[in-house]
Order: sequence, then C-alpha cells, then structure tokens
Amino acid sequence: MSKILALDTSTQACSVALWLDGEVREDFRDLPRQHTQLLLPMVQQMLDQAGLSLKQLDGIAFGRGPGSFTGLRICTGVTQGLAFGANLPVAPVSTLAALALQARHGNPELEGALAAIDARMDELYWGAYRFDTDTGLPLLVADERVCPPEHIEEDTLFAQGRWVGVGSGWNYRDRLPASVLAWVETIDPLPEPRAAAIAELGAAMIAAGQGVLPEQALPVYLRDDVAKKKGEQKKADQKPAQKKGEG
Repeated sequence: MSKILALDTSTQACSVALWLDGEVREDFRDLPRQHTQLLLPMVQQMLDQAGLSLKQLDGIAFGRGPGSFTGLRICTGVTQGLAFGANLPVAPVSTLAALALQARHGNPELEGALAAIDARMDELYWGAYRFDTDTGLPLLVADERVCPPEHIEEDTLFAQGRWVGVGSGWNYRDRLPASVLAWVETIDPLPEPRAAAIAELGAAMIAAGQGVLPEQALPVYLRDDVAKKKGEQKKADQKPAQKKGEG
C-alpha cells in the first residue's frame, strides 16, 4: 500500500501523477517552455483533488532522464525541494524505462521494448528493455546510451520475441542499422515519457527500498557522461611519454 507523487518535465510535455495503492491519476500537458510555471501548481492541484498533503505520501518519483537538460534540472530541483520539506524518499526513474512500460500497457503480449528519445544534435538516447514475466515491469538489458542512429548496435542479450520501438528517437528509423530494425515488430515514435508510468516504476522502487535521499536524487544526462569520458581519454592521450630512467 503506497502513495507516490510523480513528476516529469524531461521533454516538451509537463506531467504529474499520483499513485494511490495501484490506482493512478495523471495530469499531462503538452505545453513547451512552460514547465517552471506549470509544475508546482499541477502538483498542488493533484494533491488537493486527492485530499492529501505531501507529508501523507510515501515518496516522490521523478523522470531523472535522459531528456532535455533544462527540463531535467527543473524536475530535479522541484523534486528535491518537495522531498526535503516533507522528509520523503525519492525514486529517480529512467525516462526510457517509462517509455518501455507505456508501450507494454498498450500491448501486454510484448516481450521487449527498444526505447529511444530524440537527443538533438543528430543523436538519440537509447535503452533496450525486456519485461519481467511476473511483474510486467521493464528490465534494462543493455546500458542506456547516447549516440548517432547509425552507431546503435544489436545487443547480445536480445532474444526472439515481440519487440516494439517506442519514442521520438524512432523518427530516425531510416538511419538505424538493419540488424536493429530486424528485432522490431512495430514502431511508435509519438509517445513521450509520462508521469503515470514514472509513478508505477517509482512505487516499485520505493517498495523495494530503492528510494534515495533528496540530495542523492540527481538527473542523468548521458551526454555529459560521454563528454567526460572523452575528455579523460584525451588527457590520457596527451600525457607526455615517460623518459627512460624516470619513475
């Protein structure tokens, strides 16, 4: 039995959801560049309609990314502030996992989902998920990544079955390798991550004791991680060679 508030502003949409012991209520608005003005009033309206205060919740879930840098910072900041004030644990939920779960809700026979979000700069965010046979929740089978569409590789953990391609990254479908497309039965490039799916995943995380302290609830950009690794490699390549007799 749990009560989980969920927030997401990882894309141009802004959404808030409330998980009430398995029932989900959601307010989803596709209004670009209005996240700062919309998010807190949407949260308050959702709580008021349910007759709840923040301190009556069991935790807060948020879309931790990947997604829009600005949107992720807004959502993370609001989540941390709310959780600090009410002393609540936080569940950072992958937006790619949320997309995968949304796809399965529409087709419970699916065995896996290849979730992709347009990352701009001619790249996409990508994650491959299989669905747990008991819970129906998505399980990551390969690291989430950011790269050009042509660089996506077939993951060795894929297995025969019914797979769906979901998310705005699939607008690049004509540039994806044939070996990846061969796994996909259907493609739906329209959905955006929604707070309702984030609430469901967050509730499972909180129930499993996987919630974190508010200050540990951080966004995941993926692109920053890649840039950092490239920077570290560049420094290593530029390090002067050790002369004989040194060391």
